Amino acid sequence: MTSPEKSLPPGQYVPRGFPVLHYGPVPRFRPERWDFRVYGPTADGSEGRWDWTEFQKLPRTGVVADFHCVTKFTIPDNLWEGVTGRTLTELVPPHPDVTHVMLWAEYGYSANIRIEDLTAEGTVFATHHNGEEITPDHGFPVRAVVPHLYAWKSVKWSRGFEYLIGNQRGFWEERGYHNTADPWREQRYSYQED
Repeated sequence: MTSPEKSLPPGQYVPRGFPVLHYGPVPRFRPERWDFRVYGPTADGSEGRWDWTEFQKLPRTGVVADFHCVTKFTIPDNLWEGVTGRTLTELVPPHPDVTHVMLWAEYGYSANIRIEDLTAEGTVFATHHNGEEITPDHGFPVRAVVPHLYAWKSVKWSRGFEYLIGNQRGFWEERGYHNTADPWREQRYSYQED
């Protein structure tokens, strides 16, 4: 249970355990085929690509953050460990006109976020949760974690991100979910957009 002094976003509750929700099957991890890419309009036109071994050698950070699902549960005080979005943007800087990124995952799943969400303190491409490797149901080998937004923006089975000049809707955004997804403003559905 969350401590009395810690507040939850409106309409959220703390469940027992960590529910598992996703669309489609859990992908099989094949390390020999896996890579992580950063591409699109970059500052110098190059692209970043790391295989599994190389990705594990990138600088790692631990982030403690709550996890807010649009289905109204919040898991407080998670420890996520991995490579920050800020680190990846320093390794492969975006073109100055980039405003958004599309987070890409297995099976072509996607979620859009603003560039400032990617570089925010706390955004991490996590390989570990609470000191252990993330489980396949929760996104192994890499899960994007954007803790200040609803969890559909925290893409499981991440394979990279694409810089965008302008905004494009991702998988759930095309199906009626809010483009921004701020849990403190209860931005759940597209009809709530200004």
